[in-house]
Amino acid sequence: MPDLVEIGMGRTARRAYALHEVEIVPSRRTRSSQDVSTEWKIDAYRFDIPLLTHPTDAVVSPSVAVEVGKLGGLGVLNAEGLWARHANVEQVLERIVATLDDQDYTALTRLLQELHAAPIKPELITEAVRQVAEAGVTAAARVSPQRAAELTPTLLAAGVEILVVQGTIVSAEHVSRDGEPLNLKSFIAELDVPVIAGGVHDYRTAMHLMRTGAAGVIVGYGTGVATTTDSVLGIGVPMATAIVDAAAARRDYLDETGGRYVHVIADGEVDGSGDIAKSIACGADAVMLGSPLATAKEAPGKGLYWTAAAAHPSLPRSRVIPAAAEEEVTDLPTLLFGPSSDPDGMINLFGALRRAMAKTGYSDLKEFQKVGLSVRG
Repeated sequence: MPDLVEIGMGRTARRAYALHEVEIVPSRRTRSSQDVSTEWKIDAYRFDIPLLTHPTDAVVSPSVAVEVGKLGGLGVLNAEGLWARHANVEQVLERIVATLDDQDYTALTRLLQELHAAPIKPELITEAVRQVAEAGVTAAARVSPQRAAELTPTLLAAGVEILVVQGTIVSAEHVSRDGEPLNLKSFIAELDVPVIAGGVHDYRTAMHLMRTGAAGVIVGYGTGVATTTDSVLGIGVPMATAIVDAAAARRDYLDETGGRYVHVIADGEVDGSGDIAKSIACGADAVMLGSPLATAKEAPGKGLYWTAAAAHPSLPRSRVIPAAAEEEVTDLPTLLFGPSSDPDGMINLFGALRRAMAKTGYSDLKEFQKVGLSVRG
């Protein structure tokens, strides 16, 4: 039964845990990190590391998506972002950086809102996707539920192989007075590519999304240093509990369907390598990284980080923040695989995951999901 605590007369709340509140417990066995595999697959697509990029223009350009793909992860373009709206994205990014020089973060948000008010141009997003697909890596793009039906045909024609339908909260059952809501189940059924959908935060919603036919379910909405959804909407579930609940839904759905496995993608509270290991240990198959990748010198945000929610026209839910000081910037290969001189787990992110798996005696990611956990305090 859930751990309920009384928060007042006649009202209880469930006790939930953040990633920083849990720790991985070593087993009786250790092994060499050279004998550990971080490979994972979704549908027919295989990846060397359990990484998806958070689909923000601060982290992912077409060239970064290609680089991430060559390094073994999956770069996810934002099909509603700057590359879909502006032909001169480098100049646009220079405007963003110049605004930061004035230390006016409200002006930065207004600028992002202005830039995202420009119409989406199919030829621009087509060119961005083709640049990734023609490089020989898996092409993936994110759309919001509101624009999925409109943009997906263009994305598929351009070469998208994995579609990500992502919003702050994504459900299988959306009620709307304004027009026809997206029926995710019928939408997915009509596609020949795997769909990853989210975010979700609890068992029931994760189960409902799995029943739509989604190949993967995103847990969370990028909670971290830049995200303000909690303070703006008051919505959120600590990530350790959210991942464990989604993993339980995956297990029960596997039994319900007689073997259909749906991948769980953790998107939130992942600020360093230890958080990646804890996410997998809680039951995630992969992590969606945002701010840790914004410190790469290849990142288009040039040291800044924000999520797509920063540009919402009426209710932005992300700050624009400096991701790293100039002396902390490194290249993507080093960021992912080292070597590192950083003692805090911000560099060699997936080398550290391999070491965590080796230190606890597990040889692959699905085995590592069974590792013991303890709670601080």
